[in-house]
This record gives sequence, C-alpha cells and structure tokens, in this order.
Amino acid sequence: MKNNVIKRGFLAGTVVMTACAAQAYDLPTVNLGMTSFLDGGLPAGPGWYSQTYFQNYDSNKLMDNQGNKLPLPKTDLNYQVMVEQISYMSNVRVGEHAALGLNFLVPFVSKMDMDDGLNNAAIKAQGGFGDLMIGPFIQFDPVMGANGPKFVQRVEFQVNLPTGKYDREKNINPGNNAVSLDPYWAATYWFNPKWTASTRIHYLYNFKNDDPNYTYGTADDFQAGQAIHANFATDYAVTPQLRLGVNGYWLKQITDNEVNGEKVKGAREQVWAIGPGAMYSFSKNDHVVANAYFEQDAKNRPEGTRLQVRYIHHF
Repeated sequence: MKNNVIKRGFLAGTVVMTACAAQAYDLPTVNLGMTSFLDGGLPAGPGWYSQTYFQNYDSNKLMDNQGNKLPLPKTDLNYQVMVEQISYMSNVRVGEHAALGLNFLVPFVSKMDMDDGLNNAAIKAQGGFGDLMIGPFIQFDPVMGANGPKFVQRVEFQVNLPTGKYDREKNINPGNNAVSLDPYWAATYWFNPKWTASTRIHYLYNFKNDDPNYTYGTADDFQAGQAIHANFATDYAVTPQLRLGVNGYWLKQITDNEVNGEKVKGAREQVWAIGPGAMYSFSKNDHVVANAYFEQDAKNRPEGTRLQVRYIHHF
C-alpha cells in the first residue's frame, strides 16, 4: 500500500503556474518565480493594475523521492501558461502608514504536452482554465532615505478557489479541486538608489480534495501537505529604464500528504531554481520583466527550465 501511494504521488496531480505552472504533482498552484524584482511595492501607487504573465516550462525529468528520474520510457513535459492578474490599491488607510488592496488572478494553460513513452497510458494531461486566486493585501508606505526609498513591504492573504478544470480521470489538471490558503510577505530593500534585493515568502495550507484522482483507487479524500515557498531576486539599474539581475525560487513541503486521513510517507516535494532576469520600464505606468529559471535538486516533482515574460500596466 505504501509503495503504491508513493507512486501515485507522481501521477495524480494538479496544474501548477509560476507560478503559476502545470506539472504532475500533488501540491496545488503556487507562485514559483512569477514575481521577482521590486516585489515589495506597486510601482505607481494607488489605482488599478493589470499584470499579464506568459510562461513556458520544459522538463524531461520526473523525479522520485531520492531525486532520481522515474523509470518511464519518456518523461517529457512541456506546457505554456498565460496568467491575468488584476490588482487594485485603494486610498483606504490602515493606520498611518499602509493602505488596503485586492488581487485577482486567473491562469489559463494554453498548451499541455506530456509524453510518457507509453502513448500516455501512465500519465494523462489536459489544459484549460486554472483555479481563481483572490488576495486582500495591506501595502505599507515606503520607508524613505536621503536619496530615495530604502524599504517597502506588503502582506497578502491569498486564497485559491477550486474553479479550474478538473477531471479525476486525468493525472494533470488545470484545477486542483480543493481550497488552499497561500498567504505571503513581500519586501524590497534598496542598498543604494540603483541596487535592490526582493523576496516573497509564502506559507501554503491545503484543504481536502473530496474527488481524488483515479490513481488513488477508492479513496474518499486526498489532502496535500503544507509547504513553504519563496521567490528571491536582486537587480541593478544599468540605466534609468533597464535593470539586470539574478532571480530564483525555492519550495519545500513540510508535512506529509494524507489519503483518507492516513499519512503518505516519502512523497514530500522540493525544488529550487536560479537564473538571470531583466526589467525594462517604459514609464512609471508600464514595465516588462523577463525571467529564466533553471531548476535543481527536485524530489517528487518535475525538474526543468522555466521562462517567463510579465507585463505590468497601471491605469
């Protein structure tokens, strides 16, 4: 029973974006590298923002609990995702130094290719709309120094709702069929007016999926474990418009998955990634960010390369 459940942990999965990314594993959609430079604050103050993400993910490795490639003829995974995010930062103040805001995100998996070398007898996948993410947040005012901002931060209580496409007969789905909570703290620090460092740290808690994937047999419910994941980046303004830097992410599952309330040992996920990035500002209202990530040390999940372009517009 134990070995069968561990094997199922690779095949029964959800679509993950990265962030927002679509991968055959048990944790739900999380932000892996979607955000990077200057993440602690919104670039142009109060008002409406639109952020559009385009992401491509490639992997030929589905890793086991020991970090070894699964013994399938092929483990080739490629997907493309678009995420649309609408943000509103209000003029409603929280105390003297912060304001209220709200985020909405909707992912769409436009392309999903999975080749297991067995005519997809082992792993079946589908694209479509993913789960809606909603997050009220508190944006703190920047702490100013003699030459400009020194520090800015935000806290958000993000909730992922099971509105995405889900089929228990598919191993990889855009939707997760379970509610999850993924609150975070984001911050940016200015070493000087040109050089910054940013981070975003999430804590993920998952509720039960009451219609588990078919690979779990007759189980009544499945609950993915809790996890911590974080993005990090540092950049340098080589011109007033162009920033170049390094970006990465890290994920570590800290509790076991559960099937019908019983813990599944040996199925916790982990991965980290690093790569180059750039940000170009056309004006204070329009910005483009490009990031590349090369994953390392994955366990119980794919290991591959993630490329992303993000456009930010303030209305």
